[in-house]
Amino acid sequence: MTSNASSSSLSRPRRVLLKISGESFCPENDRGVSMDSVNHLAAQIVDVAQSGVQIAVVMGGGNILRGAQFKAANSSIQEATAHYMGMLATVINGLALQDAIEAQGQPTRLMTALPMDVVAEPYIRRRAQRHLEKGRVVILAGGTGSPFVTTDTAAAQRALELEADVILKATKVDGIYSEDPKKNPNATFYSELTYEDAIRQNLRVMDSEAFAKCAEHNMPIMVFNFREPDNFKKAVQGEHVGTIVRSAKN
Repeated sequence: MTSNASSSSLSRPRRVLLKISGESFCPENDRGVSMDSVNHLAAQIVDVAQSGVQIAVVMGGGNILRGAQFKAANSSIQEATAHYMGMLATVINGLALQDAIEAQGQPTRLMTALPMDVVAEPYIRRRAQRHLEKGRVVILAGGTGSPFVTTDTAAAQRALELEADVILKATKVDGIYSEDPKKNPNATFYSELTYEDAIRQNLRVMDSEAFAKCAEHNMPIMVFNFREPDNFKKAVQGEHVGTIVRSAKN
């Protein structure tokens, strides 16, 4: 089912996996880490966390370095090395987000799939679940700890492991379109899609492996614009924000 009409939303979740792109950590058309941008992200996360929703966060590192693009531009770097460099970039973002959230009074834990005991806890599934149950925002960095895996796939993996109710994918656009709306203003907006539609149409808001994992385990995905005020809060309150990707039977 592919739809550009309004449709029913998701039930109010108890636990969510928030996937944030690295570009959300910097100003538009810029690189690096902007604490104004990070504080904006943190304020929305704190607001939702203090309402009682359990939040795990997976972030990208594209504002600092994208492993695949770095490899393409540097022939002397092995591809696996480039991917590890990208994973380290997510840790930098995680540290910035952790301090911004805690500065607003919300406890957190930064966990990484790469051993990095001085700055973060190792990712252990049961420990992460316990932190969530205690009301801590759990920030998950380092992808899955293995190269050749995108942070979208890492988000799907962690959402399944931590028994999240939904993946909330934060983007710079209102949801999923048939084409890039910045390049084609006539692109079709989809209010709801099935996993199969998203894969078949090669809609690149998430990679096909992430969609396939979610499809196999019936993990719903909501794609929304994180820069719009209160969108994150609306999503966890059960409002239909952006695009919902789920199975046809739902």
